Amino acid sequence: MKRTHLPLNGLRVFDAAARHLSFTRAADELAVTPAAVGQQVRALEDVLGVVLFRRTAKGLELTPEAEAGLPALRDAFLQLEESVRAMQAGQSSKTLTIAAPRDFTAKWLAPRLASYAKSDGELRFILIAADSDLDFTEANLDLAIRLVDGPGENEGLRLAEGAMVTVSAPGAPDLPIGWPGCPIDEARASPMMLADAGLALDAAIAGIGRACVPALLAEGDIAAGRVKVVDTQPSNPAYWLVAPLPQWRQKKVKALVAALSGE
Repeated sequence: MKRTHLPLNGLRVFDAAARHLSFTRAADELAVTPAAVGQQVRALEDVLGVVLFRRTAKGLELTPEAEAGLPALRDAFLQLEESVRAMQAGQSSKTLTIAAPRDFTAKWLAPRLASYAKSDGELRFILIAADSDLDFTEANLDLAIRLVDGPGENEGLRLAEGAMVTVSAPGAPDLPIGWPGCPIDEARASPMMLADAGLALDAAIAGIGRACVPALLAEGDIAAGRVKVVDTQPSNPAYWLVAPLPQWRQKKVKALVAALSGE
């Protein structure tokens, strides 16, 4: 019999009924009805082609075929339990691998991770610079932060409303600083084209000109007075925390998402 065709649920019911020698007590253990136990046992007998129980004046008895198979079955269940415990042990890991754009990590994420790490001295972070989609399994990612319209096929939480702000330092010339994600007109008119929004923001802080960048990226420098807001525009793309459902359900990921989103 192929592994994919193993009647695991029926075997579990059989094990419970064999331990109690009672469909009623097995049903109580499994939180089902005695009729359901009987149906599972009969279905298992049909699949295996053997009789597992006989009714006698004293109650249920195991057949020799059932007794012959029980030790190996119970060993197998114990090994399954060990396997589950081994897989769940990974949940105790305090290491989180996070993919995020380089500029977002420098301007927004890193300070918050440093603050969050103070809550638990065993926390460790592996940060991967990535502006586009990564294969979560191949990259061993727990969480990603992306500037996108939505989470797509992943689970996700938006960190803030999407918005772009134009910022400049006091006394800076009215010259646009370009980067690949800035408005087209700004990029065309720019005497300086940089690799990302973080570098454009740094150039604005240095007094080179004005930069149109994601509002969340600039909030720290705005709050510190290094730049002032010249204009604000709504934007569909926003920074999202995203992960496939298995990663999203991890306890350590849930805690990090709550910390980063202020929940």
